[in-house]
Amino acid sequence: MTTTVIRNAGWVIAWNETAGQHAYRRDVDIAFSDDRIVFVGRNYTGAADRVIDGRDRLVLPGLIDIHAHPEHEPLYRGVREEHGVRNMHMTGLYERSQAFSAPDDEARAASAEFAYCELLLSGVTSLVDISPAWDGWIELFAKSGMRGFVAPGYASARWRLDNDFELKFAWDEARGREGLATALEVIECATRHPSGRLSGAVSPMQIENCTADLLRDSYAAARERGIPFTVHIAQSVLEVQEMIRRHGKTPVQWAHEIGILGPGTILGHALFLDTHSWIRWWTKTDLALIADHGCSVAHCPTPFARYGQVMENFGDYLRAGVNMGLGTDTTPHNLVEEMRKAGVLARIAARDITTVTTSDLLNAATIGGARALMRDDLGRISPNSKADLVLVDLTVPQMRPVRDPLRSFIYHAADRAVCDVFVDGQQVVADRRVLTMDQDDAADRLAGAQRRMLEAAARRDYRGRRAEQISPLSLPLAD
Repeated sequence: MTTTVIRNAGWVIAWNETAGQHAYRRDVDIAFSDDRIVFVGRNYTGAADRVIDGRDRLVLPGLIDIHAHPEHEPLYRGVREEHGVRNMHMTGLYERSQAFSAPDDEARAASAEFAYCELLLSGVTSLVDISPAWDGWIELFAKSGMRGFVAPGYASARWRLDNDFELKFAWDEARGREGLATALEVIECATRHPSGRLSGAVSPMQIENCTADLLRDSYAAARERGIPFTVHIAQSVLEVQEMIRRHGKTPVQWAHEIGILGPGTILGHALFLDTHSWIRWWTKTDLALIADHGCSVAHCPTPFARYGQVMENFGDYLRAGVNMGLGTDTTPHNLVEEMRKAGVLARIAARDITTVTTSDLLNAATIGGARALMRDDLGRISPNSKADLVLVDLTVPQMRPVRDPLRSFIYHAADRAVCDVFVDGQQVVADRRVLTMDQDDAADRLAGAQRRMLEAAARRDYRGRRAEQISPLSLPLAD
């Protein structure tokens, strides 16, 4: 057993078990042996194989990202930031999915490695990776050093476009069934991985693209295995309109009707509820259904903010009793930036600075995510919890003056101040450098993969447009 001690840490965000909340502690020691924290307090007197000077450090629990798509989203860098379709209530999701080809395994590996590095450098230690099953995924995830929850995606239908205002579906129920079987095999393989850091989540992709039977069977498979169940839901106006057309109910109400809401269910986005100003459906029950069934919501503010959309609002979900977690969803994969945006956009939507606090944002990125994943050993610094720790450099200019280091971290410094990261007691970031992967090499491979994707766009797009027509450069290219 190897013991590491962070000695005399200037600031620690420690878990107060009695109060059931995070709290600052000053000038304390943190000791961890192998994968577990064994001591949090002053004057640790036990043996230590390694001692880290913590005087100029903020130590916080590893951040938990419960919704991301690393295998393809980095391919959209420079493509999707301003891409949206007005006739589709501003979302560009459906146009991108038909115009830009699904990546091959070489592109997926480059994209995922690049994103995993981004995540580690922003202090993420646990990740729900929602991706199609692909060769090499498990080994690459394990190599990253992160705590991984593989969530192989599958569905009964694919989106299809003939124009820019109507969403259509190509159904193949047999493919959905095969996808579920493959997903369970991949999750089992991940769980058996010798790293001991990999697990899984059952992830039918979108509520509108899956049959009721596939969703029920997926939910049952997750419950049988004691792992999370996650599905994209209420993520677009078109989706809500489609589900009301089919069932006379909102997506959340239909999910309740078919029995897939409950503890362990993570609802991806859940933005467009029946009370949302872009929906204004006559019922007012969606939020209560989510809360009353003990579901978690994976809030990812960035992709929606780019379309001009906001959750209405984060604070209302909390006050209703919903367990809130955070995800990155898109590039950049930076959970600290998502914390900042979640707070700012909530206050704008509510027109109330008190609707959400910095403490609420930290909770969503730590214990909220842990609760969503059904793990009470993550997201907190306390004895017997996993040794997933982030060390923030208090000497960088963006962290100074150090009056309230959590605020400085979220609102000013973000990933620029993350210097060291430990997962399961193993160091994966040292002095702002990822030890397990090569992000520069991944970036080179990613560039080639993006070039291939863009070149293929005209052959896939329903109007035969080139990538430059679908998503023009932000400035004209002069001769």
